[in-house]
Amino acid sequence: MNKLYIFFLFLILSNCSFKPVVKHHGVPSLEKKQKSLIISKTNKNDIIKILGIPSTTSKFDNNIWIYIERKQTQSKLKNLGRMKIFKNDVLVLEIDDYGILNKKEFYNKDDMENIKISEATTESGFKKNSFIYEFLSSMRQKIDDPLGQRAKKRKEIMKR
Repeated sequence: MNKLYIFFLFLILSNCSFKPVVKHHGVPSLEKKQKSLIISKTNKNDIIKILGIPSTTSKFDNNIWIYIERKQTQSKLKNLGRMKIFKNDVLVLEIDDYGILNKKEFYNKDDMENIKISEATTESGFKKNSFIYEFLSSMRQKIDDPLGQRAKKRKEIMKR
């Protein structure tokens, strides 16, 4: 019976790992790879060969490429194993109309903590009294009831 307990204890302990689990997202070794990009010499093909396709491109200008590297690990037992970010790098590349690297900016986790974020918000442009709101609501009614059958039924009910 003691051998059975020892076997189960050994089985449980052998499956435990003392190395932290690291989740990686994005381009590995971004900081080291971005150093090989030379402004005014590196072109789009070189960038794709070194870093791969960009994580995202700018919504307003397609000549701005953004690369991301993020590493997370589980925090200590006191935080109940929540994921903790220990590496968060972002590389922003601006490419001119000829496909040549024009500007590069590298941000790490410490740089991002110092970036000021605007507190201003944008209000919705559609108010209930606006022309656009009335137009869209009338179009919705016409799509829902193209022959106007609902309106006729309402009039008949109101007459009763």
